[in-house]
Amino acid sequence: MFSPALLTFKPVTLTPFVGHEAIRRRLAQAAAVGKLPQVLLLTGTPGVGKQRLALWLAQVALCQQPSLEPCGSCRSCRLVGMLSHPDLHWFVPVPRPKVSDPDKQIEEAAQLLAQALEERRNQPLYIENDAMASHGIATVRLLQRRAGLTSVEGGRRIFILGDAERLVVQEASQEAANALLKLLEEPPAGSLLILTTAEPRRLLPTIRSRSMALRLGRLTDAEVRAFLEANLRPVPRAEELDRRVAAAEGSIGRALASGEETSKAQQAAEQLLDAVLAGPGASLERALRQPHWAARGEFTAMLDALSETLGEAARGTLGHEPRRRVPASLLRYQDPAPLLQAIDHVADAREAAAGNVNPQLLLAVLGAELAAAL
Repeated sequence: MFSPALLTFKPVTLTPFVGHEAIRRRLAQAAAVGKLPQVLLLTGTPGVGKQRLALWLAQVALCQQPSLEPCGSCRSCRLVGMLSHPDLHWFVPVPRPKVSDPDKQIEEAAQLLAQALEERRNQPLYIENDAMASHGIATVRLLQRRAGLTSVEGGRRIFILGDAERLVVQEASQEAANALLKLLEEPPAGSLLILTTAEPRRLLPTIRSRSMALRLGRLTDAEVRAFLEANLRPVPRAEELDRRVAAAEGSIGRALASGEETSKAQQAAEQLLDAVLAGPGASLERALRQPHWAARGEFTAMLDALSETLGEAARGTLGHEPRRRVPASLLRYQDPAPLLQAIDHVADAREAAAGNVNPQLLLAVLGAELAAAL
């Protein structure tokens, strides 16, 4: 969804953390008095800074000059900033290991993680994961293995599980799921586990119940603008910068998205809405045109754009000015209820798409549900 080739990055590892001051202050104060929960679940819209907050908290917890902000200059802060601290373990979704032997799967998962983190050192701005990447059984076993080790530096050990909704173990392996749940229920002494997700309802209830959830709100337009001006080279022209900030809706990740690809997803969403409102024949025809192999990627981007469009239409029914273009067919509603029901149907479809359901069938069902709601 993102096009890193369009951007030039500064030669730094971690960019300065923007926004979320209230949550940062609460977490830092809790850490200062030893009352930081051992298992945290950070939620919020994609690209709003959940994993960046987790890394910031890792710096706070490991800083050798503790305060309400990491000092940024001590050895621990520098190592975290370079994603090289031996007691920081950042797990991001990776492709499924190709080998069949369980022990070799763990080794391959470790190598894939090392490669993914090297990419993040080279490109520290928001990077979209491979749509087929996940946290598989081998990743969970690797996490369990590392959690059993002692601290290298003698302090805390930090484990970050980014995009936790991609945990395959929830359905594929009861043994691995139980191992993860046991780790969350009884974290090793001196450890801090941080899970992040944009879709908390896709996590097992038992995982959610074992963690303290914190939701990150959207950033202000001023914060997004300041970040882009400080980190994009060359700085976009004023009109392009305004467009990116408006399209971001408080998400730096969204602001870094390719304008062309975002526009393509929005156009596809509007075409689907037009087909749904035109009648069952047009809706079914649109579903049949959907490539059967594209259950992820462009298809899920279209579903996300569809949800956002319906959300802006619902916002308009409450007297607020839509923040993006909304098809005229959706502006006739005076009550947000039908639009909110339609959003629920899209959310269900988005969840099903992550499970590799045939997108043609999925879109046919969604079209019928949207027609009934709208």
